[in-house]
Amino acid sequence: MPSQTLFPISSSHLLPPKSSTEMMFKPLIYDDPSSTTLLLHDDHSVKPLLSRASSFNGAVTPNGESTGLHQNRRRRSNSDNCLSAASPDGTNGNGQQTIGQEVSHAASETFLLTRLFLKLLSYLGVGYRWITRFLALGCYAFLLMPGFIQVGYYYFFSPHVRRSIVYGDQPRNRLDLYLPKNSNGGPKPVVAFVTGGAWIIGYKAWGSLLGQQLSERDIIVACIDYRNFPQGSISDMVKDASSGISFICNHIAEYGGDPDRIYLMGQSAGAHIAACALVDQVVKESGEGDSVSWSSSQINAYFGLSGGYNLLSLVDHFHSRGLYRSIFLSIMEGEESLKQFSPELVVQDPNLKHIVARLPPIILFHGTADYSIPSDASKCFAETLQRLGGKAEVILYEGKTHTDLFLQDPMRGGKDEMFEDIVSVVMGDNQEVVGKSVDRRRLVPEFMLKLAHWVSPF
Repeated sequence: MPSQTLFPISSSHLLPPKSSTEMMFKPLIYDDPSSTTLLLHDDHSVKPLLSRASSFNGAVTPNGESTGLHQNRRRRSNSDNCLSAASPDGTNGNGQQTIGQEVSHAASETFLLTRLFLKLLSYLGVGYRWITRFLALGCYAFLLMPGFIQVGYYYFFSPHVRRSIVYGDQPRNRLDLYLPKNSNGGPKPVVAFVTGGAWIIGYKAWGSLLGQQLSERDIIVACIDYRNFPQGSISDMVKDASSGISFICNHIAEYGGDPDRIYLMGQSAGAHIAACALVDQVVKESGEGDSVSWSSSQINAYFGLSGGYNLLSLVDHFHSRGLYRSIFLSIMEGEESLKQFSPELVVQDPNLKHIVARLPPIILFHGTADYSIPSDASKCFAETLQRLGGKAEVILYEGKTHTDLFLQDPMRGGKDEMFEDIVSVVMGDNQEVVGKSVDRRRLVPEFMLKLAHWVSPF
């Protein structure tokens, strides 16, 4: 399913932090215990982290030595602070819901979904931009439907997918695990993935295509769900993502994962949320915040796909694309909070510059034809980290749009360029897996993929 839609909003008025809109949504955000999703629908030559002609060089240390991607990281024990692995009442012993309970849960989600959708529409009003994009989204989804059906079948019926594992006590605190077919060979590396969705329509199942791909290469994928607007605002989303990462760091060994080989990844809005969670964690570990329940030293690298990391520079762009300033500022808890939730700006704070050295290697993927979030967003973040002595790289894919890398290209089958780049980092010490030829079958005819590329609202 598409995960990064920017839906136009009809109102263009700036709302103050305590707006009538916020009061309207407050009962939905804080009082409803149900889980739901809102379906709107340089001087030194340094070897890069990934050897690609389009990539930026990594940073260098003050003594001129190059920074390596793979470093031995000490796993810090957090047993006293970890989230409980026990499932709430109504689930089976391993934290998953039974089929009957999932049906009941889906029914309650549908009811709340309808209520949230109508409330949001009452705020959006009638605007030609979001209506036009909504129709384009329908055409886009129709063209990719053959692929969605096949991926959906895998998601619901594969014995290697563990759905809706509870990781916390808040609405939407669930995650899906995609386990490799081969359980031999010791603990597996793990990719913790935060899906996109314009902070409005994110859902864990959006990562099923990525999960299927990586699990075929002996990598466990954990897709973290989180509260969307208007059920929650950005601080709730970051908190949920951090809780999900904490659960993975402390409990992934129970599912065959290696707690010392965890990689964090996000796509679109999910890339922003995951980056916020990571930077916030490092700030806490430096003594500037509350107690921690997971360690950033367990994160071997961060992958950001088509993300935005400086909200101040993106407000006007999002407004022109249909995510109007009023609702964007409501999601981000007011204009005064934009800097707080901009990782690129946080790391430049004179009082927090020391945290850059604690960050894991940062690898940013972006298409040069991305109109939803320009590729400059990734380039600027990488350049900022490099200037501050961090380990960062951006890899650009010529002519790729916001969804090409995440949806259309994987549905073409065969060898996927970005996918192979991720595998080469995660499995870099296992040349047998890196060099393994995986003949992925095509999910959607080429002419439909090209039409989807043309009508895409992203």
